[in-house]
Amino acid sequence: MNNWTHIAIWALVIGALFGYLWWQGQVQRLAAYVAETREELKKCSWPSWEELKGSTALISIMIALLGGFVVLVDTLLFKIFIR
Repeated sequence: MNNWTHIAIWALVIGALFGYLWWQGQVQRLAAYVAETREELKKCSWPSWEELKGSTALISIMIALLGGFVVLVDTLLFKIFIR
């Protein structure tokens, strides 16, 4: 089979699947879900650029501190139990 036959078969399969989902009402449910999600996102308060930079810096520092703590505890436990 050539490429056009493959494309036609896939187009028919996808079209049939879409038609079945439309008949079941799934397409309308998806559209309602997307609309409701957009409305909820409009209600969210998004951080300003300064708040975002501050939060990112704080999280980076906390990750570094936690990583250092884990390395320290791992090293101590290794020295206690292995050596």
